[in-house]
Amino acid sequence: MNGAASSVSDAARAGAPSLPAFREVTRGLRFPEGPVALQDGSVLVVELASGNLLRVAPDGGKSVVAHLGGAPNGAAIGPDGRCYICNNGGAAWIEDERGLHPNGPAPDYAGGRIQRVDLGTGAAETLFTECDGIMLKAPNDLVFDAAGGFWFTDYGKARARDMDRTGVLYADAGGGLTEVLFPMEKPNGIGLSPDDRTLYVAETVTARLWAFDLDGPGRIARRDTPNGGRLLATLPGACGIDSLAVDSAGNICLATIFEPSITVVSPSGEILRRLPMPDRFTTNIAFGGPDLRTAYVTQSLTGRLLALEWPVPGLGLHWLNR
Repeated sequence: MNGAASSVSDAARAGAPSLPAFREVTRGLRFPEGPVALQDGSVLVVELASGNLLRVAPDGGKSVVAHLGGAPNGAAIGPDGRCYICNNGGAAWIEDERGLHPNGPAPDYAGGRIQRVDLGTGAAETLFTECDGIMLKAPNDLVFDAAGGFWFTDYGKARARDMDRTGVLYADAGGGLTEVLFPMEKPNGIGLSPDDRTLYVAETVTARLWAFDLDGPGRIARRDTPNGGRLLATLPGACGIDSLAVDSAGNICLATIFEPSITVVSPSGEILRRLPMPDRFTTNIAFGGPDLRTAYVTQSLTGRLLALEWPVPGLGLHWLNR
């Protein structure tokens, strides 16, 4: 590991910080993920356990936009104004004193898919179920670039004695789909640098954040490493990295599970700060609100959407707020 990948700032090392100030936007969600903060002040979230895409109003009211089935896992607005969904195909669920959590594939699991939803009518269509004859296992998170294509991770499914080997794919604006990175270890969160020249991918089980230099839409300028990327950071402790968002300073904000936090990593790989969160499954972060200074964070185990003020604006997303 290089020095940048293991660098931790003095601020990040200093003690165990207290929980940041936050407000609860809503509760009673069925394992929420994939928040998308819309310009009208509402927030889209997917519910993995119900198969729904929801709209959460500023006052916390919830309405179903579309029922998608399976387990919608990530969401993003595309150039056509529709909401694109990573659907992992479904999970089995356990609900106990800790909350609601997944427990392997659903009994009727038959593969994952990419879907698209018209936010006005709720009509949904399936765009992709395979790439070059290989079934999508469990699409997880996605990000659009300036060219109108999108990158997405395929997290795969884990069973009692084995798990899928998966990677990262690119869907171009013309409707083609290519597997660009393979294999990776449970790739989850994905994002782009402010100049669209670096792709960030987080691996859950290794707690590693990778950076890939881009040579154009859907093209990696490969380095001489096993996956062609740069190991930017490995988080300490027993956490896993779930989803991520990038702020306007180019820092990568990681939602972590098991040791729940929002951990901020600089583009050079320095761990700048760690904000502890209350839910063991702190899964996603997205920016919205005035000047993109509000961070929306999903607390999946307890079914809540939280909001907290962020010290710098988030990065405006292509096709949504840029």
